[in-house]
Amino acid sequence: MDQLAFNMFLFLLSFIGCCAGQSILPDGPVDVILGRNVTLKTLVDKPDFAFMIWNFNNEKDQVHVATRSPTGIKVNKPYEGRVAVNETNGFLTLTFLTSADSGDFSLNIISSDGGTKTGEINLRVLEPVSDVVITSDLSEAIEHNSTVVLTCSAKGSFLKFAWFKGATAIVADDKRFILKEEELSSTLTINGVLRTDLSGQIYCTATNVLEKDKSAAFNLPVNYGPDTVSITPPNPAKFLRSKSNFNLSCSAVSIPPATFNWYQGQQKMEVSGSLLTLEMIEKHSLDLEVKEYTCRATNAKTQRVVPSPAVSFAVMEAISGAKVSGPIAVLIAGNSTANLSCKATAGTVKTTSWQKDGKTLSAGGRLVFSTDMSSIMINPLQKEDNGEYMCQLINPVNTDKASYKMLVNYGPESAMVKGETSVEENDNVVLTCSAASLPPANFTWKFNGTMTTTKTAEFKIEMARYKNSGTYMCEAHNPVTGKTTTYTHTMSVREEGTSEGLSDGAIAGIVIAVLVALGAAIGVIMYCRQKVPVESPY
Repeated sequence: MDQLAFNMFLFLLSFIGCCAGQSILPDGPVDVILGRNVTLKTLVDKPDFAFMIWNFNNEKDQVHVATRSPTGIKVNKPYEGRVAVNETNGFLTLTFLTSADSGDFSLNIISSDGGTKTGEINLRVLEPVSDVVITSDLSEAIEHNSTVVLTCSAKGSFLKFAWFKGATAIVADDKRFILKEEELSSTLTINGVLRTDLSGQIYCTATNVLEKDKSAAFNLPVNYGPDTVSITPPNPAKFLRSKSNFNLSCSAVSIPPATFNWYQGQQKMEVSGSLLTLEMIEKHSLDLEVKEYTCRATNAKTQRVVPSPAVSFAVMEAISGAKVSGPIAVLIAGNSTANLSCKATAGTVKTTSWQKDGKTLSAGGRLVFSTDMSSIMINPLQKEDNGEYMCQLINPVNTDKASYKMLVNYGPESAMVKGETSVEENDNVVLTCSAASLPPANFTWKFNGTMTTTKTAEFKIEMARYKNSGTYMCEAHNPVTGKTTTYTHTMSVREEGTSEGLSDGAIAGIVIAVLVALGAAIGVIMYCRQKVPVESPY
């Protein structure tokens, strides 16, 4: 029998067999990777057979694969060297599978009595899963504005795709996230992309029943921001001292990083960058006036410009070099006027206050302030105006002080002598003269009207005698004011050991004086009588 006749015979047998009997093959399909081997198993064991015939149908043609008979195996030419049929159970083993081997394999077992059993199973030869890659229609996206289409492509058979962000599966919601499956690819469309949509690792997997492969991590830059812009410090002092260590810094969350510009009010400053130093501010302006400062953050990709909240302050130069100027002429109480003025060599003075000897001065009486309190006029000067005058110059960032010592000459005022008015003989006596005066007064003494040699405030007598009794006059003189005052002090010297009163010598002197006076009176009377004629009664 030639080959063609044999094939026709087998075909008729298989046709008859497929129409009678029951399945002897398990349910399919059977999947196997391209290039691998496969054994198609049966559901029979040690069958009574005359022939076991395997055929292949790829939906176009039916091809005889191999026939097993008790005398041996006959393999059709296309399968020579690749096929074996087990005589015990009819298992069909195919090696070096190609994609052309995908299709339906049928088995017919014809027993020696002419009975037939048949079965069919589908074999799928799968291409390995490989080359899983994610691509994007955009090289970068802008938050809220961009729609991103990501495509996951792979090689392989019967592929299914899944998308992940980290370990979390990305699930379509048919609004912002839309998934579309193709035979060899899957597309993920993200509408109005957010920065969080593509943060972290994005990857996809391609799988079939036998294999699984995962793409490399995919990252697509999403440009966003600037978000809220903040200034540090947010609440600086209202007034800042010039040349102090102060900076403003500006920050904002932004991809790519934002650029910054600074504004004073609505005027753009010649400053860029996230840091604004006090030195830069001082180059722009230095003023008592409080001004607002803001920074504006710009994202070159999103084209967004966001301003920060404003901070307000003034930059002020510190006061230095305070000095009080006063009169340089000699000042005399009651005659002179004083003008004191207070100024600084640098800085802006906001307020000025005055003190004298630690107590606050206020206008009134002889004291007059200028409108801005920078000067004082005292007219006329009195001795009470002597002392230390201090001015305090104040602005919001610092205080500076200066002082001036006023010297007003006066006096001497009323002189006074302190000392005993009655002493005993041989006592040591000290009489002290005083008179308020600036400069201190010069003193001279007179005794009973006669100038002495004593030129000090103290008049000393060692071992007093009767002759030291009398009047002592102190004279106080101020050479600057030219004024002189005096004071007379009377002192008597008594006999040692007696009580205070006249001594014997003093009493004797008084008696003698009385007698002398009485004698003189009698003499005068007698003299007068001699001069007056007496008329004779006759």
